[in-house]
Amino acid sequence: MLGHEFAGVVEKIGRKVTTLKTGDKVAVESIMWCGNCQPCRSGSPNQCTNIELMGLSADGAFAEYATVNERYCWNINSLENVYSESDIFDIGALIEPVGCAYNGIFIAGGGFNPGAVVVVYGAGPIGLGAIALAKIAGASKIIAFDRIKERLDIAKEMGADFAFNIDKCVPSKKIMELTDGCGAEIQVEAAGAAPVTIPEMEKSMSVNSKIIYLGRAATKTPMYLDALVSGANKIIGSRGHSGRGIFSSIIKLIASGRLSPQKMITARYPFKKVLDALKSSAKRIDGKIIVRV
Repeated sequence: MLGHEFAGVVEKIGRKVTTLKTGDKVAVESIMWCGNCQPCRSGSPNQCTNIELMGLSADGAFAEYATVNERYCWNINSLENVYSESDIFDIGALIEPVGCAYNGIFIAGGGFNPGAVVVVYGAGPIGLGAIALAKIAGASKIIAFDRIKERLDIAKEMGADFAFNIDKCVPSKKIMELTDGCGAEIQVEAAGAAPVTIPEMEKSMSVNSKIIYLGRAATKTPMYLDALVSGANKIIGSRGHSGRGIFSSIIKLIASGRLSPQKMITARYPFKKVLDALKSSAKRIDGKIIVRV
């Protein structure tokens, strides 16, 4: 079954469960890490050597009930103070993609100083999450690029100061113009289009900047590596959202009202229309499509 970004109510617990009770509202990690391999025991569960991906290599949440290990569940009862009963689970389902952005920027990437310029390529759920997080973390300027007008509009709603159609401009030139020739400290690749984005990124890096690579694409991309040496720059790959307090930190940010990811939700479907939701997602004009079971 598909479905890897989800939240729900605990209907029943096993006899060894100690941190959850029936009736708790939970958001669920889709990275099913084993906890026993060397990467897991070294604090890198997203690089688990025995990894299963819920909704991909293991059953997901497109079902009335889902059986999930306690370790992948995070209590979101605190969101009741901010959202209505009907909206809590929609918001809970957004923690997974926002978590991928959080992991890339702040855990793998080491974060940035308030006042940095942040550029995000790709305004899908992960890119939109990166924009929202950059905003509350103190970015002085956030620049977004995508091919789809609807997603560029959502990027502005999520906190982007500028949003450009990548097919109608030269991104590196826009970035250099908007930064007075200094370039961007953080550039997030959430488009999965490295052959297009990486050449533009390397032309618009500031000194001591970072490229955070989150997009997935089975491709090779040439890069002028001397730019990394001369500018003391870095390119960092990141996968997943598990560990390092990622889910708990995002839940606290949402519960405090500082992070408001609901603006990325652009469509909701009842479960009986899940096939319509999948067809709609293929058009890639929505921010995040929610299926309510």
